[in-house]
Amino acid sequence: MSITEIIPAEIKNDQFYNVIWQVASQVPGKNFLEIGSSSGAGSTEAWAKGIAQNPYRPTLHCLEVSKPRFEVLRETYKSNSQIKCHWTSSVGLSRFPSKEQVSKFYNTVDNNLRQYPLEQVLGWLDQDIRYIQEAAAPTDGIKRILGETQIHYFDAVLIDGSEFLGEAEFGEVYGASVILLDDIRGYKCYNPYQWLKQDASYKLLAENHNLRNGFAVFQRVKF
Repeated sequence: MSITEIIPAEIKNDQFYNVIWQVASQVPGKNFLEIGSSSGAGSTEAWAKGIAQNPYRPTLHCLEVSKPRFEVLRETYKSNSQIKCHWTSSVGLSRFPSKEQVSKFYNTVDNNLRQYPLEQVLGWLDQDIRYIQEAAAPTDGIKRILGETQIHYFDAVLIDGSEFLGEAEFGEVYGASVILLDDIRGYKCYNPYQWLKQDASYKLLAENHNLRNGFAVFQRVKF
């Protein structure tokens, strides 16, 4: 599937959608981040419903690197003052894993990418890198938003962008009050999920390994 295609929403009126809605409506804070908003009809919709109910009136920053999807996203939420849409890659090109790293994961970890031939998976990696290069998309979106808002940590973050950047994105947002991970049975968020499961600084709020490629939600513990 091309990165320029407008794709149907995956997180839509299911358990994860409802969890996102609940987090967005209840977490105290001012700055939320969604990595991988697509055209805004799925998880972004759940965020929008939640932040509208949140008494702290948080801002949701939406990151989307596909220009066609971003244009639909921006048009959808242009009148919502609580939502800011950013056309950018979450991190820099140097943060993509190598083909060797992806191949090792594919061959050694029980993961849902094995539903597809390794050559196809590596083709997706090439496609993601090539698109950012050819579209001249801005990069390091997470760092730039942190700088613009003058904060150290987001109050809530959903990692659901490129299949190959979840671990790099996790490193940029670690410390957030709530971290939501999609695709915990894929390359995207397998390692962040394993890390947070062992991290005494976070507690597990919800998980489901059988909904699509699995999701999990963690909350930072106040010591």
